[in-house]
Amino acid sequence: MANDKDTATNFDVEELSRNFFELAKKNQEVFSKLLEKSQQGFGSPDPLNAATPMKEAAGQLSMNPGRLMQANIELWQQHMQLWQNAAKQLAGQQPDPVTEPERGDRRFRHADWNENPLFDFIKQSYLITSQWMVNTMSQLDGINEEDAHKVEFYTKQFADAFSPSNFLWTNPEVLRATLESKGENLKKGMENFRRDMEGGDGSLKMTMVDTSAFELGKNIATTPGKVVYQNDLIQLLQFTPSTKKTYQIPLLIIPPWINKYYILDLQEKNSFIHWMLDQGLTVFVVSWVNPDESLGDKAFEDYMQEGILDAVEAVTQATGEKEMSAIGYCVGGTLLAATLAYMSANDDKRIKAATFFAAQVDFSEAGDLKVFIDEQQLDSLDEKMAEKGYLEGSAMSTTFNMLRSNDLIWSFYINNYLLGKDPAPFDLLYWNADTTRMPRRSHMFYLREMYLHNNLAKPDGIELKGTPIDLTRINIPIYLQASKDDHIAPYPSVFKARNQYTGPVRFMLSGSGHIAGVINPPAANKYQYWINENQPPELEEWLAGAEEHAGSWWGDWGQWLGELSGPMIPARQPGDGALEVIEDAPGSYVKITS
Repeated sequence: MANDKDTATNFDVEELSRNFFELAKKNQEVFSKLLEKSQQGFGSPDPLNAATPMKEAAGQLSMNPGRLMQANIELWQQHMQLWQNAAKQLAGQQPDPVTEPERGDRRFRHADWNENPLFDFIKQSYLITSQWMVNTMSQLDGINEEDAHKVEFYTKQFADAFSPSNFLWTNPEVLRATLESKGENLKKGMENFRRDMEGGDGSLKMTMVDTSAFELGKNIATTPGKVVYQNDLIQLLQFTPSTKKTYQIPLLIIPPWINKYYILDLQEKNSFIHWMLDQGLTVFVVSWVNPDESLGDKAFEDYMQEGILDAVEAVTQATGEKEMSAIGYCVGGTLLAATLAYMSANDDKRIKAATFFAAQVDFSEAGDLKVFIDEQQLDSLDEKMAEKGYLEGSAMSTTFNMLRSNDLIWSFYINNYLLGKDPAPFDLLYWNADTTRMPRRSHMFYLREMYLHNNLAKPDGIELKGTPIDLTRINIPIYLQASKDDHIAPYPSVFKARNQYTGPVRFMLSGSGHIAGVINPPAANKYQYWINENQPPELEEWLAGAEEHAGSWWGDWGQWLGELSGPMIPARQPGDGALEVIEDAPGSYVKITS
């Protein structure tokens, strides 16, 4: 930074001072509102139930002074090595770093983090300390597995929050921007902060995308189709075929109701729905309503009946076919699995093959989301949901963002408030910001029965409409997708379904995460996927024998489903069957905002 002669020449102390004065005024206004909001109270003083395990961890740490001393010695040794390296750099040498960011850590991408000795020192000092902190707190004896998981998770959250990249004086990119703009970036950043505070009604609702850049049905969710059925919970969309002939067996997609269906239909270049139509499939998609207080008493079995069983009947009427295949994504897949077991118990064979995207049915290894699931937190959440009959979509979004806080919280904090930039137009983030509410009754059932007690994985562990649910009754062909870097549905958890179903299962592991691992069109030529053709029942054996393939897995899935979809017939148009067209896709339910 010291070599930037143009910046030094144009530096205007007076203008910088004026901007800092304006910044101070805006700070005072914003934080006065924040203080006023905080004085209204937020219910439980510890709604995340983090204080108890953290206190217990601190107690265990104090009871083992030898381990703490050894950890401190290791920390001191690493810092001493860092100081020695700094001295070598001043002498013109280039020593190997003591530590480096993990692969995929984008906080330190700016060149100054590596090229400027001061910021390289700050970066490495932080990484040494944060890694020491997380390792020390995650290797304690004497606390149960559930509490240990919480301690490790919240320690990492704390360490991430105090990254030098999050502060003006220790982020070289922000310092450059401040000097070059004479503080305009910080003034604009505070305006952005005030905008987000006002948008959140006194709570920070961070803007991640330029929402004005997209409009449903215009430049996002644009695949042509019609709404051919609707009830209280869903609209059923049938899409217009793009080929003259299609497979005889239609396809029904059940997306998660915690998001909107058009993650599968963002834009033509990355639309999974558009791609499926080009493969000759007749595609139906459930579009869930964004529920209000009138639907707060809808149960999980209502979602099964109105969301899947009614949709299955509607597809039958629309096509005249008595068989179909189905896809379930995330919680939509969890519901589909329960529904398939229900259908099997009632000798309903209309779904002849099923695909699951990032869908868990055994929640014993459900990853970091389990940090938010215990009796105390669920009681607090239930009490909160009782006020309106639903959970605000923003609450769910915040939880998911915490799983990848550096990418989904702090990167936007830096961009919006420290660099003073406006969010970019990005279709995926537009969809992510288009949140949906959760009805109280069904959401609490899902959290308690699946995440807390793992009853879906137990034969007859739950009942739906009076029918005991046993996943081993599911004996149809299954395609099971998981993503290697999925923080919401970790692949070891998804794999557990491999041994719940008793029919033939083709497990496939894709690169990337919960969304990009699924939405990976062949034309993008990104990521990779792994297949083990022998499909062994144990995960370690499956991984050891898996073969890596470059690019998208869609073609592998398309071949698998094509072989199960019957002969080719003249393409069906929405409205050709027994159901009349209600309105054009994407329909009206998807346009209901939270």
